[in-house]
Parts: sequence; C-alpha cells; structure tokens
Amino acid sequence: MRLLVVEDEEDLAEALRLGLVRAGYAVDVAGDAAQAYERLAVNGYDLMLLDINLPDANGFDVCRAIRHGEVSVEGGAELRVLMLTARGALQDRVRGLDEGADDYLVKPFALAELLARVRALLRRDTNGGTAVLRVGPLQLDVSRHEASRDGSPLQLTPKEFGVLEYLMTRPGHVVSAEELLEHVWDENADPFTQTVRVTVGTLRRKLGGEAIETVVGRGYRLRETA
Repeated sequence: MRLLVVEDEEDLAEALRLGLVRAGYAVDVAGDAAQAYERLAVNGYDLMLLDINLPDANGFDVCRAIRHGEVSVEGGAELRVLMLTARGALQDRVRGLDEGADDYLVKPFALAELLARVRALLRRDTNGGTAVLRVGPLQLDVSRHEASRDGSPLQLTPKEFGVLEYLMTRPGHVVSAEELLEHVWDENADPFTQTVRVTVGTLRRKLGGEAIETVVGRGYRLRETA
C-alpha cells in the first residue's frame, strides 16, 4: 500500500517515513500543501497522513478541498485521511472529522498506535474488519507481517508481501503492472524497469502452483482458489 505523509517538520516526517517503510508500506513525503497537491495529482495513494499546521495552508482546508473535489486526486476523492496534530481539543477533533478526515491522532503518539490506525483504515478495502486476509490456501496477517500457504510460512520480501497484499484485496480481478507500481512502490521507482515483473515472478515461485495468473496485455490476477 502507498502512503503520503504531509508534514513540514523534517525530523518527524523522516521518522514517520522510516517507521512506515519498515512496516512494509511505500511512502512519499510532502512538506507543505502545494507539494501534497502535486503528488496527489499524479500518484494513486491509499492513505494520506496529514498534519494540520502546514506552512502554506491549514490541514482542515486541505482535507475539505480533497473531499469537495476542488483539487485533482489520482484515483478519485476516496483517499483515506488520517490527521496528525498537536491540537487535542474536542472541537478540533470534531472539525477534522467533519471536514472529511477518516481518523484523527493527537501528537505525541506511539508508532505502534499510528500503525494500528493505518492498518484499520486500509482494511476498508478488504470488505471486512480483520487484519488477516484469506484467499484459498493463502493467509496474510497484515499486523504481524506474516504470510502462509496451507499453514506453512512463506518467506517474503517487503515488496513481495506488498504485492501479495494488494492482490489478496482484489482476488479474481486483473491488476495491471502500472497499478501495482503505483500502490506498492514509492515515487523513486523507475516506471521503465522490470521491477514489477521480477517481483511477481519471484512471488509466484514462492507461492507455488498457479496462484498468480498472467493475463497477457492486461496484468496479473490472483486466483480465488489460489
């Protein structure tokens, strides 16, 4: 899953980026609203972590602009937003949610709680309330970052795990290489490399059988029976 961190405090932004990357997410960073709008217009993000106090805008206004379609958002305005702020007053939390935020976390916070809230918001794509995904004999525990097939553990790299997670939220659907690149890799990935094809190839070998089907000219599909 690909996340955008919008935070002007460089040390905090880098700490968040590192913590999220270590948890297996692809992460881009924007230091202000203008940079955030530029990235949102070209990249399809699954979730945005948005600071309220930005140097060129108010986070409430940014969230409202996204929800009202006033700015271009690749993939539509269904982007999930987790507001991060030092403002803990009830009226601020209520305002953030009313402006369209999906969740609100007050600074300072523990990384473990942040990751738990991110997982909870991203689970909305799985049509269920569990952090464990199951497709046929495959099982993926998102919170523990563990994968298995027929109960046997799978040793996956972070990118292999990310690709499998994305495919398992869309079993039976064809997912293009471009979509995988957009949601599993960050903005530093070279779109002209074979990184997606190579990662899918190594993942397919580890899964065994015909779990991942190549649909010529269109992309990849995780068989629902795996």
